[in-house]
Amino acid sequence: MTWLRRLKPDGFLLAIITSAVLASFLPAKGLGMTVLHGASTVAIFLLFFLYGARIAPREALRGLAHWRLHLTILAFTFVLFPLIGVALRPLSGTWLSPDLYAGLLYLTLVPSTVQSSIAFTSIARGNIPGAIVSASASNLLGVFVTPALVVLLMSGHGGMVVGLDSIVDIVVQLLLPFVLGQLSQRWTSRFVTEHKSPLKLVDRGVVVLVVYTAFSQGMAEHMWSRVTVAQLLVLIAVCLMLLGLMLAATWFVARRLGFSREDVIAIQFCGTKKSLATGLPMAQVLFATGGIGLLVLPLMVFHQAQLMACSALAQRYARDPEVVAQ
Repeated sequence: MTWLRRLKPDGFLLAIITSAVLASFLPAKGLGMTVLHGASTVAIFLLFFLYGARIAPREALRGLAHWRLHLTILAFTFVLFPLIGVALRPLSGTWLSPDLYAGLLYLTLVPSTVQSSIAFTSIARGNIPGAIVSASASNLLGVFVTPALVVLLMSGHGGMVVGLDSIVDIVVQLLLPFVLGQLSQRWTSRFVTEHKSPLKLVDRGVVVLVVYTAFSQGMAEHMWSRVTVAQLLVLIAVCLMLLGLMLAATWFVARRLGFSREDVIAIQFCGTKKSLATGLPMAQVLFATGGIGLLVLPLMVFHQAQLMACSALAQRYARDPEVVAQ
């Protein structure tokens, strides 16, 4: 059955969940935790170097002619999403623990996905070049914008500390390798293009490693004792409502602004995504002074929800081209 296939988690998410469960029962400790932190630091540096080596600024500049489309998508990703995250602050300490709310707020600050945004736009017969440029631009800007938003909106909340040490870590572990990757494209672009599949495994392996490190650290801080089953259920409900709200908002605003059917599809699928692959390693760097086990949980929940919902929408749009125009 088609709907059952959509409910099945993707392999990447299953690997992440397995890593989180393993860390909850067999967390790294002592020397093992020290080695794991060192390995995570190196892996995150490599990950953002590869991001820089992949994203070609020339391609983004070439597609900027459709600036209204790209500005609309970026506004949803880095303006409306964060505003909603801030508006949900009353949930902290009431319906959600401070850690879970911090994770929910962080979820709204990360950039869009690249692969799934483009894939769903393609399935739905939307503006594929526009989706490529917008999704790439989101990740390009996210390396700079997401840390800035975290400093602006999260520093001091729930014990989160984003001080000078964290800013130095951002520069060294995120911005420096990204810039080096951009500068290396003359020598590395062919390699990363010809080895997409194995390098994709490297990307995912880094994220799984980060999750295991985060949950191991969280277990040392007794993270599961700070949250109840009821709060986890509320978190799932809030993530689903947030996704539904953004899907409706992107569709409504894009149509009101007079975009074509193809552009509406690109705006909806790029403007509602949040990147697990980028967000988790960023969190490891941004919140290095505190456990991030519960903080990354909302992003994991939202990731699966967005895959299920957008898969269903993309197939519906592909079957009935008139749906978006109605």
